[in-house]
Amino acid sequence: MVDTRTSRGGRAVRRRRECSDCSARFTTYEYVEARPIQVLKRSGAAEDFDRGKLVRAVSLACAKRPVSQTEVERIADEIEDELSQQAGVEVPSQEIGEAVMERLKPLDRVAYVRFASVYRNFQDADEFQEFVDEMNERGRRELEKKHQAELPLP
Repeated sequence: MVDTRTSRGGRAVRRRRECSDCSARFTTYEYVEARPIQVLKRSGAAEDFDRGKLVRAVSLACAKRPVSQTEVERIADEIEDELSQQAGVEVPSQEIGEAVMERLKPLDRVAYVRFASVYRNFQDADEFQEFVDEMNERGRRELEKKHQAELPLP
């Protein structure tokens, strides 16, 4: 073995090796075998966690927005890492949806609203409008709080 280092955000070990017979060098990757994560759907059914499905959902919400594929992959990586570190192997789909929304909100408000509209399954325009109004009000309060000057104590 010539060199060892972590790779892919700490999820793999990259090793440079050299053949003792012919001196050819090659690289191997070692991954920690992760236990399978089961996603509990709203219907009560369970299915295996599919990272590709998560990436597609986030990519769809971010379509034609200034969000790079690297950022989409980062969101998927963070959520997958978070899920794999939990004690249980069954995760409610709502938990995954909330984790996506939590990461999209500061990244891009339009992508956040797009994802929320599908995830929350709004039944009519009024529900959607309430959600947008609530989001705008929270944003306004956060902005006020951020720009509120602190007065010195006498």
